[in-house]
Amino acid sequence: MTDTRRRVKVYTLNEDRQWDDRGTGHVSSGYVERLKGTSLLVRAESDGSLLLESKINPNTAYQKQQDTLIVWSEAENYDLALSFQEKAGCDEIWEKICQVQGKDPSVDITQDVVDESEEERFDDMSSPGLELPPCELSRLEDLAELVASSLPSPLRREKLALAVENEGYIRKLLELFRVCEDLENREGLHHLYEIIKGIFLLNRTALFEVMFSDECIMDVIGCLEFDPALPQPRRHREFLTKTARFKEVIPISDPELRQKIHQTYRVQYIQDMVLPTPSVFEENMLSTLHSFIFFNKVEIVGMLQDDEKFLTDLFAQLTDEATDDDKRHELVNFLKEFCAFSQTLQPQNRDAFFKTLSNMGILPALEVILGMDDVQVRGAATDIFSYLVEYNPSMVREFVMQESQQNDDDILLINLIIEHMICDTDPELGGAVQLMGLLRTLVDPENMLATANKTEKTEFLSFFYKHCMHVLSAPLLANTTEEKPSKVTVISNNKFCALRFMRRIIGLKDEFYNRYIMRNFLFEPVVKAFLNNGSRYNLMNSAIIEMFEYVRVEDVKSLTAHIVENYWKALEDVDYVQTFKGLKLRYEQQRERQDNPKLDSMRSILRNHRFRRDARTLEDEEEMWFNTDEDDLEDGEAVVPPSDKMKSEEDLMEPISKFMERKKCTYGKAFSGGLVGLVDYPDDDDEEEEEEEEDGESKEDPLPPSKKSKLSS
Repeated sequence: MTDTRRRVKVYTLNEDRQWDDRGTGHVSSGYVERLKGTSLLVRAESDGSLLLESKINPNTAYQKQQDTLIVWSEAENYDLALSFQEKAGCDEIWEKICQVQGKDPSVDITQDVVDESEEERFDDMSSPGLELPPCELSRLEDLAELVASSLPSPLRREKLALAVENEGYIRKLLELFRVCEDLENREGLHHLYEIIKGIFLLNRTALFEVMFSDECIMDVIGCLEFDPALPQPRRHREFLTKTARFKEVIPISDPELRQKIHQTYRVQYIQDMVLPTPSVFEENMLSTLHSFIFFNKVEIVGMLQDDEKFLTDLFAQLTDEATDDDKRHELVNFLKEFCAFSQTLQPQNRDAFFKTLSNMGILPALEVILGMDDVQVRGAATDIFSYLVEYNPSMVREFVMQESQQNDDDILLINLIIEHMICDTDPELGGAVQLMGLLRTLVDPENMLATANKTEKTEFLSFFYKHCMHVLSAPLLANTTEEKPSKVTVISNNKFCALRFMRRIIGLKDEFYNRYIMRNFLFEPVVKAFLNNGSRYNLMNSAIIEMFEYVRVEDVKSLTAHIVENYWKALEDVDYVQTFKGLKLRYEQQRERQDNPKLDSMRSILRNHRFRRDARTLEDEEEMWFNTDEDDLEDGEAVVPPSDKMKSEEDLMEPISKFMERKKCTYGKAFSGGLVGLVDYPDDDDEEEEEEEEDGESKEDPLPPSKKSKLSS
């Protein structure tokens, strides 16, 4: 079995004074020839690689904290920590460190921290220790002055901390606090405030463990209520005991875990609300307090994560219809806070955390919660969903694709998200904006995985267009059913925006989209509009020619072949520009290269020396075309004169006519057909739909009844 006593996590302190997890492994000690001394070695439990190799230097100050932590400075501004799974392992390594340094293992720090001048150090070393005044009311002022005078000197701080620790001084001070409070001795209370505040700045874990114990922490907070700079004392204890009530939404059977949660909340409250804002000088003197809170949170998340009964009960009650609204509200808020706690974890620990939640069924649970009427519950569920999406969008994508195999589109998790985004009742649209960002992350190809066995981009985008796009586009299509469309971005800005939209898609040079364009014959409405424009030279004429010219210049082979094979007879007489003849030439060259590979290799050599037009120049000209007012170019001077031999619409080749008959659509003419094609993703059932249409069933309505009712409501 694995020796869990020696199992440790290695941490380093970064520039932001936060601990970074460097990995989990097993620690040992032994002589290392290269370092010429006994060293600490940590090997990763995953692959046996060396995570840490650190010589135990005789003069390094090692600190033992919270029974399971050993902290030290390897070099200037480079702090290290070993967090042990078990106290026994920490004690074993601590004894080895003390043995090398010749120290008694009962100490919590092996060396004095010294960074003073030689003269100051000589003066302080002349006395073996620091003598504290008796802990009496009459000596509180003397003690406050002693603490204040010791803080600027690291060596004096260390001696003061040792004296306070060894004499059990904190408990004596807290007894005096209760006396002063009973007697309403305001002067004594002010001195105790300064003393306790100063003890915090000693930055010593052993003192924190006493101050934050159950029997002491509330009195420590009481001392910090009596700030001499304030006219009236604060009421922190009243808030913690009467207002901030701890609720166990699911009973916690482990008393250690319950105590750790209470302690962490109170210490966090002290750091955030009770202690005054530290000065630049004091900020570095509270690093141990930050570490105390950090490691407590790591421990809490780990203990909750390992408690399968707790998590099972949590998700069962969340999704149970019998759970009342108040209880469900508490449960979902707990889960939200639980996920927020996980943000303190390092990536590999967060990965294990979210994997555990995924195995427990967090995504199906969120699907149930998001379908509820309670706005606050849905809001908390959205926040939880955002943690999952931001950390691992691939995990969410995999879930929704698997879900589609068992459920109807109406109840898919991602479609619930889309519907909540569309139907947000908040005038500020705060929820809609948050959901829009999450949806954008899920459909962003840049963060999709691509491996030898799986191409997430192709799989998920195909799924999204097939199962989700009709929900996302429903409001857009609903606004185009009237004779005069409502203000919708693509439609209201006339057909040129539709054309520009298609041009942008082609500009992506993505074969996934190219195949979609070809499969749905989306060039057909473009060719039709070009022919309808007749011999007029205007913005329409220029924009369409530019689109085909882009395909020719960039040599988009798949689109070139598609255009020539399907639309050449309609475009072959357009000779006032060489675009279409150039496309035909490209197409023929492709065919020749397929038939003669040797010719293809020779042309590629010649092509490397040919001047090519800068793509950015094309984009600039395109912007100029689209930003020009249509009216200015409607009857204006043509850059290139149009031909009088333009073919009419009736001259389109027969396959196009048949296709138009099969793809009738009620959403407008010309470019609206292209837009509907972009949102009405075809699937393997196309042939069945065509057969149904031939049998007399109308397929013109793109919205199923359930979607219509939701939009109208």
